Amino acid sequence: MKSSDEGQRRIAGSARGEVIHQTKTVGILPAIKLKQAANLLPYVGALYQAGVRVVEITATTPGVLEALKTASAEFGSDLYLGVGTVLDAETARAVIMAGARLIVNPAVVPEVIAMAHRYGVACYSGAFTATECLAAMLAGADMVKIFPAALGGPRYMLNLKMVYPEVNLIPSGGIRLEDAGEYIKCGACAVSGARQFVDAEMVKVHGFEWITERTKEFIKVVEEARKSPYPLP
Repeated sequence: MKSSDEGQRRIAGSARGEVIHQTKTVGILPAIKLKQAANLLPYVGALYQAGVRVVEITATTPGVLEALKTASAEFGSDLYLGVGTVLDAETARAVIMAGARLIVNPAVVPEVIAMAHRYGVACYSGAFTATECLAAMLAGADMVKIFPAALGGPRYMLNLKMVYPEVNLIPSGGIRLEDAGEYIKCGACAVSGARQFVDAEMVKVHGFEWITERTKEFIKVVEEARKSPYPLP
């Protein structure tokens, strides 16, 4: 137990620990997922203006490596950039070298977690079942991304927390503004998603201000939900 406590203290005082801390503090992890190459700085900037301090860009977004380098130079240590849908260690290393300080994937890939931690980078691994959650925890995932969360719904978080009270759950996939608070009340430490925060079609109509205002709404919902969490069964 002593060595485990010492390890947790080392993580808490590191850049990896700060990414985890900021994700929990703000309570949301927005993901930028675009189908066509675009200047991602306005998207990242709109999220930053809303109060977000950790932003995910999916590895499937065209030009992700250059976007990482550009955004890292622009925001420096004021914002932590992550890359999602990372499925192998080689991709993990490539995005870390480009400036990623968080790796996110939709499944448990132990070599990706190991590569991230080798470079002092946080890793949030995807899972759905209790067995997959345990596999992610044993592999060292800093958070477990429940995906697709909408299939289980908010109260599914309570079931998982009942057996794994120490796990950091971050549901993603189908999270809506209307039910984001329920996920938090049911034990999630944050919520994640792409189109709910970054909708390219809405940006075309309303501008990047839509992203900022939408994200602020989510942050407010999370803040309110944390005031009245549900007890574990």
